[in-house]
Amino acid sequence: MSTVREGLPQGRYGRSADERADRKLKVVGSVLGVGLLAVVGWIGWDYVGGQSVSAEVIKFQIVSDTEVKVHLEVRKDASVTGVCTLDSQDKDHGEVGRADFTFAQKDKRVDEVVTLKTTARATMVQLVGCQAAGTAR
Repeated sequence: MSTVREGLPQGRYGRSADERADRKLKVVGSVLGVGLLAVVGWIGWDYVGGQSVSAEVIKFQIVSDTEVKVHLEVRKDASVTGVCTLDSQDKDHGEVGRADFTFAQKDKRVDEVVTLKTTARATMVQLVGCQAAGTAR
């Protein structure tokens, strides 16, 4: 009586087709994973590093029913002219003032008090955003 083998002897003829396919899938998955991480990292770096103008509202003072003084700290490259947009709202959260302010000083950090004109008494001021002059929003 003879014994019938159902498969090839292990290790004698190299890897099976399933093992080769699994290895290819692992390699392709690893390459795609590294590529995805690189793209996400690049987008994040571009977003953070690409903002050449940023600012912060330090404080504001409501001077009258038609005027608010805002103390801004602007950070930018010395060679860049920055434009920052401020918005003011009344007690009912309606917009009563909005204006763009330009900072062309050749400094990296600019501390300035600007005057925002309003159509009614403002209760709050917020920084909408900043950008380099001439860039689309």
